[in-house]
Amino acid sequence: MSDTATTAGVGNGSADSNAGPAYTALRQELRETEALSSIGAVIGWDQETYMPPAATPLRAEQAALISQLVHDRRTSSRFAELLAAAEEEVAAGGDEEALANLREVRRDFETSTKFPASLVRDFAEVTTMAQFEWRGARERNDFAAFAPWLNRVIELNRRKAEALRTEETPGLYDALLDSYEPGMRTAEIIRIFTDLRGRLIPLISAIADSGRLPDNRIQKIRIPIADQAAFNRRVAERIGFDFQAGRLDTSTHPFCQGVGPGDTRLTTRYREDSFFDALSSTLHESGHGIYEQRLPKSERMGEPLSEAASLGIHESQSRLWENFVGRSRAFWGWALPEAKTVFSPSLNDVTVDEVYGTLNRVEPNLIRVDSDEATYNLHIMLRFDLERALLEGDLAVADLPTAWNDRIRSDLGIEVPDNRMGCLQDVHWSMGAIGYFPTYTLGNLYAAQLWEALASQIPTLDEQLQAGDFEELRGWLTQKIHRWGRRFTAPELCERATGKPLTADPFMAYLEGKLRPLYGL
Repeated sequence: MSDTATTAGVGNGSADSNAGPAYTALRQELRETEALSSIGAVIGWDQETYMPPAATPLRAEQAALISQLVHDRRTSSRFAELLAAAEEEVAAGGDEEALANLREVRRDFETSTKFPASLVRDFAEVTTMAQFEWRGARERNDFAAFAPWLNRVIELNRRKAEALRTEETPGLYDALLDSYEPGMRTAEIIRIFTDLRGRLIPLISAIADSGRLPDNRIQKIRIPIADQAAFNRRVAERIGFDFQAGRLDTSTHPFCQGVGPGDTRLTTRYREDSFFDALSSTLHESGHGIYEQRLPKSERMGEPLSEAASLGIHESQSRLWENFVGRSRAFWGWALPEAKTVFSPSLNDVTVDEVYGTLNRVEPNLIRVDSDEATYNLHIMLRFDLERALLEGDLAVADLPTAWNDRIRSDLGIEVPDNRMGCLQDVHWSMGAIGYFPTYTLGNLYAAQLWEALASQIPTLDEQLQAGDFEELRGWLTQKIHRWGRRFTAPELCERATGKPLTADPFMAYLEGKLRPLYGL
């Protein structure tokens, strides 16, 4: 398969044939509104990277104003009239892409009109300040300082959920989850998590009982941060992230910010004694970034067909590159010699098998982002349960540290020494992202099912990875996922790409196929 995508975005083969004046005017309105929204994306990225701390109150004011201006445009009477006229016009023509685009524009419009402007402004202002307070509280291990802000964030999410609730999403958590993973319901997440948990726990226990934990010495080799940064950039560029249309910086919590066409920002973080962790973060964010760069944004900026299908699908792209590629023996057949040219002599005596064993070491960890593939999803289940309890009022914010620590003890068998290593470790709640965490596990499951399908369709995949050739892999992902934007829902994309609905079976087959031989099970 030829990898013909460009970083400007990959079209679906047409630009909505025979578009009339109303639909054309609507598309222009969407583009202009997105240009305004992208300013908010830039100042959000700056807040997490280079902004001086004293600028936080002003940044909160700026973020609130931008959010309100964007909301006003998206809910204006002019926009409503343009949308109605475009729907009438396109219905007569029957263009499938335009119909899909308008279906999602209508969904977005009806969602936006449920929010009063005051809630939009309050949410932006409070979460900007909450992120700043979270960073300081995390550094000082001071949960009490963050607790009032978390209370405000939870209350704003309750107001948001109340506004969003419908007959299809009657529960508070349903309403929030639907904004990240359209069509997904809390009951379905519980079913998926219960099934997955029941299959993970015996595997984790069997590994623990095997007594065959791979040696971890290379994880502790000290590598200068400048060398790590150079290697991380080399790998990100090789797998397909375009640095002419993006950049890689550092932040407290790594993230990807898709600003717009030609502008995708990644961050990672470094420690001298943990270069694998930095590379893992960079691969993860590069997966997000490649998806952002290969959506058809240039020709469809601001339109649903230029946006990710769901957060679960977005996470599938990051987890696929981080784990299915980055933890594979084949990938390190190429990457280790490359690393040795940068890190020499630190890695001169390291072998591919040693790297493979280290990266697939299964050992309970307090930190979600540092966790192995087998225990990682237990971290997501914990957060899913706790944030539902916070939202529903069944758990007080003041009691969160105790509830967190008890759950870590029961699930992973380890003690949490402080809140910095516990309930303060993630940025998401300070951002106001309640309902987001389940998409990480959904992303793992989608990634496994996509990997199973593409491996069957690209028989020489391992040989290509070992040669550092990622073109056909990228091309497959572009053809099956990236180019469609939101034309199809996440379940539809999954079934179109893999031939079957989402299940945990490919993920468990992948894990067991790798870990059972490694641990002699």
